[in-house]
Amino acid sequence: MAEYDDGKKVPTNRMSRVGMFGSVVTKVATNMAAEGAKQLIAGKRPKAKDLLLTPKNISNITEQLAQLRGAAMKVGQLLSMDAGDALPKELTDILARLRSDAAPMPAKQLADVLASEWGTDWQKHFLSFKFKPIAAASIGQVHFAYDDDGSERAVKVQYPGVKKSISSDVDNVVTLLRLTGLVPKEVDYKSLLEEAKKQLHAEADYQLEAEHAKVFGELLKGDKRFVVPSINDALTTSSILTMSYEQGEQIENLDDLPDTQKTELVSNLFTLLFREVFDFQRVQTDPNFANYLYQRDTGKIVLLDFGATRLYSDIISQGYQKLLTSAMHNDREGVADAMSQIGFFSEHIFPEQKDAVVNLVMTACEPLRHNGPYDFGHSDLAKRIHDAGMALSTEQGYWHTPPVDALFLHRKIGGLYLLAARLGVSVDLPELFAPFAWESESELAKVVAN
Repeated sequence: MAEYDDGKKVPTNRMSRVGMFGSVVTKVATNMAAEGAKQLIAGKRPKAKDLLLTPKNISNITEQLAQLRGAAMKVGQLLSMDAGDALPKELTDILARLRSDAAPMPAKQLADVLASEWGTDWQKHFLSFKFKPIAAASIGQVHFAYDDDGSERAVKVQYPGVKKSISSDVDNVVTLLRLTGLVPKEVDYKSLLEEAKKQLHAEADYQLEAEHAKVFGELLKGDKRFVVPSINDALTTSSILTMSYEQGEQIENLDDLPDTQKTELVSNLFTLLFREVFDFQRVQTDPNFANYLYQRDTGKIVLLDFGATRLYSDIISQGYQKLLTSAMHNDREGVADAMSQIGFFSEHIFPEQKDAVVNLVMTACEPLRHNGPYDFGHSDLAKRIHDAGMALSTEQGYWHTPPVDALFLHRKIGGLYLLAARLGVSVDLPELFAPFAWESESELAKVVAN
């Protein structure tokens, strides 16, 4: 079965991983010195940033972080949630490449993981098991297999060493990014570090993800718009997740799909998000396009990954219900009240800064105030949100970390905005949100009181 032998071995112990961080810092410093000498000889006065952000250095940083998988990618995702487009372009480029360039582990290391989790006779469970992965992501890679009764399976195998090194990896990644000057000094990353560690530990528990997938399967049973893979409990461990293999196309590669179907697809995902926040209070918060597949013949959307699932309290869920309802009716005071309930203004903030934050949220909610379908494909909304965020953090000197639940939810909403823009669709968000809109102020008062 082991016909595949590609990829670099994932370093599994803490010291080898720390050594890799030291190695990349040394390489970056050496490259900076060489580039600086070259420019001095040419009669130029080089700037430190120009020496640092050379293609060679960016390549070195990306290659080393990609080999570490997990923490490197997740820290970048969490930093980008807080700092958004205020991060330097070079860093966002690195993070984008990390998300798409996860290297698979070699066959020998994969076989060792399978034997450790399933026993040395693990092959008895399968008619065939393809060692070449069909997908490689930040924490694990996915393989296609036929189990012993001929059923098609997708087997997600976690990279070895991820669980044990989460805390040190997260600390080292941010230290590396600080040393290289790629994270703005204004970013308050300490709370994000702790959240990154919690999130990674949760996502590294595949049995927990299996439970989330089974809950979503029950919640969406009978909903013909979505497919949730079934879990094979017998072959699922904390490091291996075995589920039914579901066919479909990558959701961002549907340019030739008729506009009506693309609009229906994105509308269904927005409706699912509203149900997750307001009905289920259980949200799959990872907006990665790779988490979805589209079945062209049935119009169904396959939901693949539940590792980043978060549970939302009544206060948060109903706070967002009030926030979106207020934004839809252009009620700034209602938006501000809802944001206070969610926990946005728990830190000291000047009135003008609070007003700027509300402005930013109102801008982000523009599609909810639009009369009829909002054209995401031709909107400059992303640029205006970026500009408002930059002005808030640099010109007004206000940079704080919103509640963690808010960060993850905004990340998911932003991902759907990006998908709508990528597919060039117009979506009637007020119509989709109307069944979930806030109606009773007295009910909110009861929730807050309790």
